[in-house]
Amino acid sequence: MYFVMAKRNKYIFFLLSAFLLLLIPLQHFMKAAPIVSYTAIFTSASVLYLAAAVFIFKSEISHKQILIIALAAFLIKLSFVASPVTGSDDIYRYMWDGKIQSNGINPYLYAPDDVRLAPYHSDLLPKALNFKEMKTIYFPLSQWLFYTGYKLGGESVWGYKLLLLIFELLTIWSIILLLKKTDTDLKYSLLYILAPLPFFEFAIDAHLDGFGLPLLLFSIYFFIDKKYLFSAFFLGLSLSIKPVGLLLAPVYLLSQKTNTERMKFIFTAAVSFFIQFVFYISNTNPFESFFIFTKNWFFNGFVFNLLNSVVHNNQTSRLICAAFLILSLLPVYFSKKEFTDKIYFSVLLLMIFSPVVHPWYIAWVLILVPLSKKWSGIYFTAMASLTAFTVLNYQLYGIWKDYWIVLFIEYLPTLILLIYELKGAGFNFKPFRNN
Repeated sequence: MYFVMAKRNKYIFFLLSAFLLLLIPLQHFMKAAPIVSYTAIFTSASVLYLAAAVFIFKSEISHKQILIIALAAFLIKLSFVASPVTGSDDIYRYMWDGKIQSNGINPYLYAPDDVRLAPYHSDLLPKALNFKEMKTIYFPLSQWLFYTGYKLGGESVWGYKLLLLIFELLTIWSIILLLKKTDTDLKYSLLYILAPLPFFEFAIDAHLDGFGLPLLLFSIYFFIDKKYLFSAFFLGLSLSIKPVGLLLAPVYLLSQKTNTERMKFIFTAAVSFFIQFVFYISNTNPFESFFIFTKNWFFNGFVFNLLNSVVHNNQTSRLICAAFLILSLLPVYFSKKEFTDKIYFSVLLLMIFSPVVHPWYIAWVLILVPLSKKWSGIYFTAMASLTAFTVLNYQLYGIWKDYWIVLFIEYLPTLILLIYELKGAGFNFKPFRNN
C-alpha cells in the first residue's frame, strides 16, 4: 500500500510541475494585454505551486529528476532574456544608471531630468523612468552591475536579464550547497526552483534583488562552514543589493563563541560594504534618495496598513512597526531555534512589519524555504502573486492602491502559520550563547 501511495504522490507531483512549467511560457503567446496575461498566469501558476509543494514533501524525487526539472525551469527563464518587462519599469532606472556611469558620471550626482544630463537623453531614457526627479537609490555594487548590463546590451533588456540569469544559477547552486551542508534532501531545492515568483520578478521583470540572493546564501553557507570572515564578506556584499542582512547580524554574532570573533565579523562585513562607496562619496551623498524612499514609500505592508488606517500618520505608523519588529525579533535571536531557522524567521518578520513589501522582496524569504521547509514562507511566496492586481489596475486604469482583500488573503494565513511554527521556540535570553 505504501508503494502505491508513493507512486501516486510522485505522479501527481510531476503532473502539477509539468502544468506549472508549461503555463509560464504562455506569457509569450497570449494575445491579451501583457499585464492581463501576466496577472492571470502568475496567480494561476502560484496556486499550482502550492499544490506541487504539498507533494514535494510527500514524494521521493531522485537527483536526476531534480536536474531535469531545474533544466526545464532554466530554459523557460532563458526564453525571457530578450522579452520586454511587463509588471515593472525598474529596469529602465538600471539602464539609465549604467548609461550615466559608462559616460564617466557619478550616478549619485544628478537626477535623470537634470538639464546637465540632457546630452545623454534618448527616445527611451529617461522617458521610461519613474521618479525622474529623484537621484538613484541603488548602492555601488548595484551600480557596477548596471554598468556591466549597459555595456552588454545598451538600451535593451537582455544585458541585465543575462546577468540576472547567471546569478539565478548561483542562487540555485548555493541552495544545493546549503542543503548538502545541512544533510537535507535535495528535493527541497524544488521549493525554490518551481516557485513562480523568480520567473516573473527576475526572468520577466528583471528586479535587482536577484543579484543579492546568492550573496546572502553564500554568507550563510560559509558561516555554517565556520569560515566566518568569508561569511562576513558576502554579508557585506549582500547589503549593497538590499539591506536585509542588517536584521541577520545579531543571529550571526550570537552564534559565535568569543567577542574577538564577533569584532572580526563586524569589521569584515563593514569594510566589505563601505569600501564600495569610496569612489562615489567625495562629491555626493549616495544615501540621499535611499533615505527618502525608506521614509515615504509604502506598498503591500499588512501591519503598516492596519496601523496607518487608525493612526493616519505615515511616520508614526513606521515607528510603531519598527518597535513591533524589534520586539518580535528579540525572542527569535535568543531562542533555542536552529541557526537557519533564526535566519528564516528574522527575514519573514521583517516582511510582516515592513511598510514596503514588493513581491520581489519576498524572494529573500523564498531562498530560505528549502532549508527551513516552512509553510509560512511557501504560502507567502505564492500569494505574493496577488499584488499583480495592483499593477494590473494601475496599467489599465491608472489606479495604484493596496487592496484589503489581497492583504488579508496574503498575510492572515501566513501569520497563522508563522505563529504555529514559532510555538515552542524555547526562548532563552542568555546573550552570546553558543548555539
